[in-house]
Amino acid sequence: MTEDDERGFFGEGAVQPAVEPGRKIGKKASKGGKKHYEGHRERLRQRFDEAGSDALSDYELLEMLLFRSVPRADTKAPAKALLEKFGSIGEVLGAPESRLREVPGIGEAAARDLKLIAALTQRMLKAEVRGRQVLSSWSQVLEYCRATMAYEDREQFRILFLDKKNALITDERQQVGTVDHTPVYPREIVRRALELSASAIILVHNHPSGDPTPSRADIEMTKTIISTAEPMGITIHDHIIIGKNGHASMKGLQLI
Repeated sequence: MTEDDERGFFGEGAVQPAVEPGRKIGKKASKGGKKHYEGHRERLRQRFDEAGSDALSDYELLEMLLFRSVPRADTKAPAKALLEKFGSIGEVLGAPESRLREVPGIGEAAARDLKLIAALTQRMLKAEVRGRQVLSSWSQVLEYCRATMAYEDREQFRILFLDKKNALITDERQQVGTVDHTPVYPREIVRRALELSASAIILVHNHPSGDPTPSRADIEMTKTIISTAEPMGITIHDHIIIGKNGHASMKGLQLI
C-alpha cells in the first residue's frame, strides 16, 4: 500500500472524482488534475522541511497535522476554525473530542488524531519527570501538570506520589468532578500513599474557569489532608492549582 493509498484508506471524506475530459478547470483543480489544496500542501511541507516549525504559524502546523486524517479536503479552514473556537494549540489539544467535532471539517478521525498528539505530549512530559528528584525539576513538573489538566472542562484531582528521595513514584488521577467542584477523600489519599510506600505527595487540581486562585474550600481541604497525612509520616509538599491563565502554589502563597 502506497502513502497515497494509506491516506485514502484512513481518510474521513469521500473520494472526489477526477476532472472529466473537456471539463472546465475551476478553482478546485489545476491543469494536472490536482485539487487546489494539493499544491498548497506540497509548499507547506517544503517550508517545514527546509526551515523547520518556526517558519510556520500555529494554524499551519495544525493544517499539517490534519493532512493524514483529512486527506482529500482543504485543511486550512478547519485549522483556523479550531484556533478561533478554542484560542490556542494547547486548548485545541486539551478540548474533548465531542467539542472538537463541533468544528466544521473535523470528523471522528481528525478529533482522534488531535487527542493522540495530546496524549503523546503528556507521556513525553511525564517521562521527563519520572524517577527524577521532583523538587529540583519543578519547571518540568509544572509543564506536565499544565499539559495534563489546564484545559480540562471539569475539575480533576491528581496526586504525585514521591519516595524518600522526592523522586516520582507515580501520579494518579483520584477524582473527576464538575466544572467547579471535585470530591476529595483525605483517608483514601493517605491509604494510597501507604500502599505505594510514598514518603511525600504533591496535590494538584485544576480550575476550569482559568483562574488558579485557591478558594477557601481548597485551602481548608488541603489542611485536612495535611492533618490526616502527618501522623502517618507522609509530607504534603505543596498543593498546586492549574488554570488556563497560569498556576498557583499554596506553599508559595504561604497558605499551608
